[in-house]
Amino acid sequence: MSETTQNIADLYDRYVMPTYSPAVALVSGKGSRVTDIDDMQYIDLTAGIATLACGHCHPQVTEAIARQAGLMPHCSNLYYNVNLALLAQRLAKLSGGYKSFFVNSGAEANENMVKLARLWGRESGRYEVIVFNKSFHGRTLAMCAATAQEKIQKGFDPMPTGFAYADFNDIESVKSAISEKTVAVMLEPIQAEGGVIPADPDFLTALAALCKERDLLLLMDEIQTGMGRTGTFFAWEGYGVKPDAFTLAKALGGGLPLSACLAKPELAALLHPGMLGTTFGGNPCACAAALAVIDVIEKEGLAARAAESGRLLREGLEAFMDGHPEILEVRGKGLLVGMVIEGSAAEFVDACRGMGVLCCTAGAHVVRFIPALNISEKDLEEALEIIGDVLDERAGTEA
Repeated sequence: MSETTQNIADLYDRYVMPTYSPAVALVSGKGSRVTDIDDMQYIDLTAGIATLACGHCHPQVTEAIARQAGLMPHCSNLYYNVNLALLAQRLAKLSGGYKSFFVNSGAEANENMVKLARLWGRESGRYEVIVFNKSFHGRTLAMCAATAQEKIQKGFDPMPTGFAYADFNDIESVKSAISEKTVAVMLEPIQAEGGVIPADPDFLTALAALCKERDLLLLMDEIQTGMGRTGTFFAWEGYGVKPDAFTLAKALGGGLPLSACLAKPELAALLHPGMLGTTFGGNPCACAAALAVIDVIEKEGLAARAAESGRLLREGLEAFMDGHPEILEVRGKGLLVGMVIEGSAAEFVDACRGMGVLCCTAGAHVVRFIPALNISEKDLEEALEIIGDVLDERAGTEA
C-alpha cells in the first residue's frame, strides 16, 4: 500500500502523543522546494523553523554527515571528539574568543547558560535572571518559567523560581525588575516566536550599559537569530553589543540536533569536569554538519545574502499593504520577517499552504517567514506572487 498523508495522520493519531498539529507529510526537499507524500510541491519559507540555513539537502552538508556516519556516528565524552574540538575552534574564531559547551536543543543550551549565570553569582547570593514578556526560550520546565508567555506555562504549575519579568524594549521596566537577587538579563535580539519583534538598538545599548553598571551578566538567546539569519553571523554583531554568554541551535547542526552555549573565557573558567554534562551533545555527525554549514555560509556569503533577500522580502510584503489594509505591519531583520495581520495568522498560513507556500505563525496575528539563507530570487518572487494571490482571494471572500 502506498502511503498518503491520511495514512500517516492515522498513525500519528494512534501512536504519537498529541503535542503537535501537523498539516502535510513532507518526504523530500532540495534547496527551498519540498515535496509531500501526495506529491504536492511547495516553496518552503520555514526552513525547518530557521533550521536549514543552507536549504534542504545542500550537497556539502549532506556529504559531511554521510562521511562521518560511515566513520563514527557517536563518541562519548570519555574521549576526545575531533569534530567537537574543530567546531569549538571555529566558533571561537567567529565570535572573538568565546568557549563552547555543546548540547542538543535550544532549551538545553539556554538552561545551561542560566546555570552558568547562577554559578557566577553564587558567592554573592544572586541567582535571579530577568527575562522579557513575549519571550520564548524553550520547553524544559525551567525554560517554560523563563518564557514569559502564559500559553507555554499553562498546566505545568508550579513554575520553577529564579526569573523576573520585564517589558521588551523598555529599559525602565528592566531597572524596576532588578533586585538584590538579580544576576543576569537574558533576551532574544529578535523575539521570534513572540511576534518577530526586533530589539531597539538604543534599548540594547542601554541594557548593556546597565548590566555593566549593576554588575549583571548579559545573556543572549540566538537560537533563531544566529548563523547569519539577520545579516551578520551573530545578531549581536549587528547591534554592536557583546554579551557575556549566548546560545546557538537550530541552524547550527544543518538539520541535526545540535546546540551550543558560548561564554567568555573568564565565565567558562568557573566550570570544572562534572558540573555540566550530556550524552549526545557535540555528536560527531552533528558537528561535521555544523562545520560544513559554516563553510557554506562563509563561502557563499549567506549572511550578506540574507540581508539583501530579507530586504526584498520585506519590500515585497510591504507592497501589498496599499491594497490590503488587513496587513498592519511588516517587521524583522534579515530573513526573519513577520507580517502582522488582522484576523487569524493560522488561517493565513493554511491558505498559503493550500496554494503551495509554507510559512508559519508567530502568535495569533503574525505570519512568520524564515526561509533558507540561500533561497533564490526566483523562488522568493514566486512565493510573493502566491502570497499576493492568497491576499486577493481572502479579500474577495470577505467582500
